Amino acid sequence: MRRVLYVILVIILVIGLLKACIKRDIPESDTISTKNPSTEIKITYPEDQKNVTINGIDYLQSQASIGQFGGTLTSSTIGEGPKTFNPFNTKDNISSMLSEVMYDGLLTTNPVTGQPIPKLAKSFSISDDGKEYTINLRHGIKWSDGKPITADDVVFTWRDIILAGLGNTSIRDSIIIDGKLPTVEKIDDYTVKFITPEPFAPFIRMLSTPIAPKHIFEPAVKKGSEYFDTFLSTNTKPENFVTSGAFKLKEYVPAQRVVYERNPNYYIINKNNEKLPYLDKLVYLIVGDLNNEVLKFEAKELDVINLQGSKVARYKAMEPHSDFVIYNLGPNTGTMYLAMNLNNRKNDKGNFYVDPKKQVWFNDLNFRKAVDYAVDRKNIVLNIANGIGEPLFTAESLNSIFLNKNLKPYDKDLEKSRELLKKSGFKWDKQGRLYDKFGNRVEFDMLTNAGNTEREAIGVMIKQDLEDLGMKVNFKPIEFNSLVNKLVNTLDWDVVIMGFTGSPLEPNGGKNVMMSDGTLHVYNMRPEKDKNSPRYDFEKRIDELFIKGALATKFEDRKKYYDEYQKIVYEEKPFIYIYSPTVIVAIRDKFKNVFPTSLGGVTYNIEEIYVGE
Repeated sequence: MRRVLYVILVIILVIGLLKACIKRDIPESDTISTKNPSTEIKITYPEDQKNVTINGIDYLQSQASIGQFGGTLTSSTIGEGPKTFNPFNTKDNISSMLSEVMYDGLLTTNPVTGQPIPKLAKSFSISDDGKEYTINLRHGIKWSDGKPITADDVVFTWRDIILAGLGNTSIRDSIIIDGKLPTVEKIDDYTVKFITPEPFAPFIRMLSTPIAPKHIFEPAVKKGSEYFDTFLSTNTKPENFVTSGAFKLKEYVPAQRVVYERNPNYYIINKNNEKLPYLDKLVYLIVGDLNNEVLKFEAKELDVINLQGSKVARYKAMEPHSDFVIYNLGPNTGTMYLAMNLNNRKNDKGNFYVDPKKQVWFNDLNFRKAVDYAVDRKNIVLNIANGIGEPLFTAESLNSIFLNKNLKPYDKDLEKSRELLKKSGFKWDKQGRLYDKFGNRVEFDMLTNAGNTEREAIGVMIKQDLEDLGMKVNFKPIEFNSLVNKLVNTLDWDVVIMGFTGSPLEPNGGKNVMMSDGTLHVYNMRPEKDKNSPRYDFEKRIDELFIKGALATKFEDRKKYYDEYQKIVYEEKPFIYIYSPTVIVAIRDKFKNVFPTSLGGVTYNIEEIYVGE
């Protein structure tokens, strides 16, 4: 069997992730902080889970300590809650997270090494030519309604949902190879084979995509895409969900909470051969904003919380006398950015998506660079993250194994911003207000999602930075779902502060953002075919680099392509990156079998976590 493509990078990855700068006396992710701040205890990770066959059923056996059954873990989400519970329809991170709680994939990622490992699959292999992926499923495991999980479910999921383009097409879009899609075929009831047109390095990680129960999803698929888009909505009765994950939906109260209960048919067992999970319930409170989240944690309504940098020092001082433990998980794996709407086309009614004079500004590289040099990243990190984070200048996160380290950071430089604006004919009046060469006052709206107090604070600071250049910035935090609608549907926005989730192991996950026809190509949102466009050359080159990067099989070759795409984004500024927070998490110390990692977080092994005495 061919070794997984990234195995050779494991040591490099782990060392890189654990070298994150430790601030405010917070232990690294492979140490436990005790109640004595001067003492740290090394985390001992359990052995990897093992395949165990009992009475013809292929279980996955946890090697963690045997725990107690019962109890609830309560976490939280920011905003208004999920838009759907259908994992194939999600277009936002909250909906993805809350739907994927219930559905496992064929593979998952080892949270320590980063290697792909079996989940619903018992084993997998890759052919010598790198084109065929053979998946051997577990015999005898069941959906939550007692029906068997078989190759029919896998083939149906991939052929009739993903490859057919139903729901969110981002996965399908990310695996198109030279205009062709992979194929999937059933070998027998417990064996499936995928074939890619060419060796395709990212494909192995795509096999972590959730698998759907055919007997539940097939009727919805047969009714067509319009029906499928509403299937398993937030109005669906909990008893109608059939799942493969450790938990299934028990209750959803809009704008209040999502409650899951343990799946009695789950296929992971402990060393006593008892079915996991240990917890009876998993609850997500919908808290609205970050301040409310903190209040609920301090009122002991929440068991786990991601701490903003500004809160860390206070919580660290509280920790020795508290009922929680704090973990440092290193740099955030996502990217926070500012983007301008570069769309210069007309809609179906013949109107421009963006005010024509703003089109001219935003499509002017000197203007984008002037905005970039005006942003005081160091001040943002100091004042918003309390110094717990780093300025960000690259499209890949700071802990990515593909990070282009040749792209150097720089400080705020208003003089350079002014020089760049002058080159494009901008000028200032006696009051210091900025005008373009046609006499138009430079004024625009800047949006972010309301309730995310971190982004709201960043917006206030960037607004001031840009007003120091004479721009008039109307900063408007709006409800998250409304913001997403503007970004991907109506396209009526000027400037936005947002963030993308990402993987430090695989840049191809950002293909739908960076490629010109990507479903989240936010700054343009349509394929750019106009050779007279100021963006044509660099967008075309990024398209080429992502294709070549996915088809290359050696890390060194892939790194070269992804380095170049980062350099283009760094120079052309379609996204202006802001900063990378350090992920700091607090969790109640009553929870046991908690083994934090930079890749997995704190509760990735939710089926093994239990409430101890």
